[in-house]
Amino acid sequence: CSAIDACKTSNGGCSAKAECRRTTPGNRACICNAGYTGDGIVCIEINPCLENNGGCDRNAECTQTGPNEAVCNCLKGYSGDGKICTYISLCSQNNGGCSVFAICNDTELTERTCTCKPNYIGDGFKCRGNIFQELPRDSNTSRFYYLLESSSVRDIAGPGPFTLFVPRTDILNSDPRIKDWTAKGVMPQILRYHMVGCASLLYNDLTTITNITSLHGDPIHISYSQNSVVLNNKAEIILHDVVGTNGVIHVINQILVP
Repeated sequence: CSAIDACKTSNGGCSAKAECRRTTPGNRACICNAGYTGDGIVCIEINPCLENNGGCDRNAECTQTGPNEAVCNCLKGYSGDGKICTYISLCSQNNGGCSVFAICNDTELTERTCTCKPNYIGDGFKCRGNIFQELPRDSNTSRFYYLLESSSVRDIAGPGPFTLFVPRTDILNSDPRIKDWTAKGVMPQILRYHMVGCASLLYNDLTTITNITSLHGDPIHISYSQNSVVLNNKAEIILHDVVGTNGVIHVINQILVP
């Protein structure tokens, strides 16, 4: 006589995911394979994510990849290996995309607010100070700023409001009269003729008036035709409505001379 192998046929009636082990003649035991659980007759995959989030961080997603196998991935707004996830502050890098003159505040995951600092105005992504501060930040107006500094003209650094007409940098750089006016000491008068006090006049405001008085004391004639504002019948406004905390800047294509 020979012993009956209970595992010989159909895996001994065990699950396909189980091992059939001979015990005594004619008997067997069914043991679920690694990664599976059950009585051996029925074996199901163990999902490690169902218990303690699979060992992942609470700010991570556990994804089953196989029997008793899983991967951990940090949720959006967090970084790490999935086992340990740390919050990513949007404001910690490049000020969260806010202006350098703004305060970045993390509000919630993947969200932040940008608020202009005191004495600046804007939407937080672009913040402007007073018009004197804004001049050197734009290549179109930077030369005018340096002429103001070299001539010790700082009127527009005050509370205002002011309206400022700025000849574009290339116009100022190419006009030979600048050196002559500087040598004669009349540059401050020329510069102040481009300033208007007690009013912050936007482009639309300028289309409705014909004369304004400069800080120099002389009037500036304004005309509006063919969708253009022209000063003293020669200087056209080519960029307009750069608004600061104490006024507005308009860029013109000619120098105004009193």
